[in-house]
Amino acid sequence: MNWQAVSFDWNQIRAFLATAEEGSLSAAARALQSTQPTLGRQVAALEQDLGVTLFERAGRSLVITSAGRDLLEHVQVMGDAASRISMVAAGQSQDVAGKVCITASDLFAAGFLPPVLMKLRKQAPGLIIDVVASGRLENLTRRDADIAIRHVRPEQPDLIARQLADAQAGFYAATEYLDRHGRPQTIADLRHHDFVGPRDTAQMLPFLAGRGIHLTPDQFKANSDNGVVMWELIRAGLGIGIGLDGLWPDRPGIEQILTSYDPIEFPIWLVTHRELKTSRRIRTVFDALAEAFQSPLAAPVSLG
Repeated sequence: MNWQAVSFDWNQIRAFLATAEEGSLSAAARALQSTQPTLGRQVAALEQDLGVTLFERAGRSLVITSAGRDLLEHVQVMGDAASRISMVAAGQSQDVAGKVCITASDLFAAGFLPPVLMKLRKQAPGLIIDVVASGRLENLTRRDADIAIRHVRPEQPDLIARQLADAQAGFYAATEYLDRHGRPQTIADLRHHDFVGPRDTAQMLPFLAGRGIHLTPDQFKANSDNGVVMWELIRAGLGIGIGLDGLWPDRPGIEQILTSYDPIEFPIWLVTHRELKTSRRIRTVFDALAEAFQSPLAAPVSLG
């Protein structure tokens, strides 16, 4: 190998990669926990060293050039390799201390994780837990998170996925709403009611239809992509919502309806990278989450 030819500055490469993937210097600075001027200098230095323009300004945005796109293809391979090296190193750590990042939907992040993490704090006080409350499927192979709680099985072969007990959900509404509109006695009665749900029902409606629950998009009168907001919309009396059984222990003013029908079930997957599974701190958090799912959840909250 010609070591004389390998003279790039990894910090410059990382700054370029983050800027290209995040879309701006400010977003890249947040992702790298750096500052915008620092990243700007690093990208400019890389451009000077290579003798090419990597980004062009379009107002406040940055647009990657053709030379930048050519470089990006190779730099992404380097970034993936760096992530793997980092994960191998993390996997060798035997200390139950340090940072672990968990990603889950806002629903689980708000309703399920706090008591679990409180119990974990007593067991391993050296752990620092970052929670990414997002419905987006974070990329574990790129270290966006260490552990993910998901409703779909990941397809990447280098991830370890453990299917936990299926979650159960039912229909919930505010007592005030039911007093005004009546309490549905059958699934067919739901066709005459307003609903709270996600902004895009394209996936939700076929899922329900497959279980004999036929709703239409125009029934969803108050919607949000945030599960906690949806719960508050239900509490306000804006419509019926699908609630996950057992997340929050207190739900004053909320009633469950159609309890004689079978609950709606969907899978829960706990996912981590295979190399991170050898890390004691990752394993400790992973096992704590898995154990928590073995116990019945205590109260419902709306699905995000």
